[in-house]
Amino acid sequence: MEFIIYKLIVIAAVFGMTMTIAMYATLAERKFSAFLQDRIGPNRAGPFGLLQPLADGVKFFFKEEFTPAGADKWLFIIAPGIAMTTALMVGAVIPWGDTITIGGTQYLLQITDLDIGLLYVFGVVSLSVYGIMIGGWASNNKYSLLGALRASSQIISYELGMGLSLIGLLLISETLSLRGIVVQQGQSFLGIEGFHWNVFFQPLGFLIFTVCAFAETNRAPFDLPECEAELVAGYHTEYSSMKLGLFLFAEYIHMFTSSAMMAVLFFGGFNFPFMNSLGLPDNVVTIFGHLAMMGKTLFFMFVFIWVRWTLPRFRYDQLMKLGWQILIPLALFNIFVTGIIMLIKG
Repeated sequence: MEFIIYKLIVIAAVFGMTMTIAMYATLAERKFSAFLQDRIGPNRAGPFGLLQPLADGVKFFFKEEFTPAGADKWLFIIAPGIAMTTALMVGAVIPWGDTITIGGTQYLLQITDLDIGLLYVFGVVSLSVYGIMIGGWASNNKYSLLGALRASSQIISYELGMGLSLIGLLLISETLSLRGIVVQQGQSFLGIEGFHWNVFFQPLGFLIFTVCAFAETNRAPFDLPECEAELVAGYHTEYSSMKLGLFLFAEYIHMFTSSAMMAVLFFGGFNFPFMNSLGLPDNVVTIFGHLAMMGKTLFFMFVFIWVRWTLPRFRYDQLMKLGWQILIPLALFNIFVTGIIMLIKG
């Protein structure tokens, strides 16, 4: 019973944290875009506009529900749920911190530590395309269908580059467990404990993974599936009320989990320099580690927002050329070089 209660608490904490950060990411994006465009941004709902995400959520709930006459009703309803569910499932295997000791019992700050955690992430992410594709097809709208086709082909194309970019990392880590990958990065590097981060040994892999993460989340400059000038709003053109809100919110959750994956795989996760040399109690170090993990994740979320309001959108042929002719060959080259170096080191 104690184990079940602990798991329920961790699940509730991760769910609440994910929803809250994704919710306020919408405000951060609007504020940052306003700063770049010399505007103020949301500032009416609450002090400094801090209640704007809550106001937007209430607005989505109370807006009129609309289902096109020619739509497949049940698939039209199910699609946003699939998109939201798959976005939330990724957080189940991400280690948000090390172990914390309560009453002599150690508890992981992680919902579950799967031996094949990385494969689980790719499996769940690949399922997210079904929500987009079903939503576009069920709408019975040509713009929605074209947006869904673009999204599915884009996600499938960049999943290959993303998967290949991590092969080199797996060669040096020799584990598919996300916690195992993080623990290995807690070793010493350049005489600094907790600084053995994979980005120093797989810089090309990190670059490829980051570009593919932008494409996987349909963020600019890879937001071709919802290109306003050509497709109105893409695969969610016919959606309204909270069903539209689920699609939009799923994008921000994907952005959050992608940022967390970058921190876990390449930047040490909950490790930070001199973490075990401070002479602090283990629980305090675990709390600082969680804060370090969140700081890295929020930094990458800032990069997502920064890039969106800085770079122009690709043409579709440029997008596919980048994925197939540049990123995949670079990922294969990275695997080859990593293999050679490991053979030389013996």
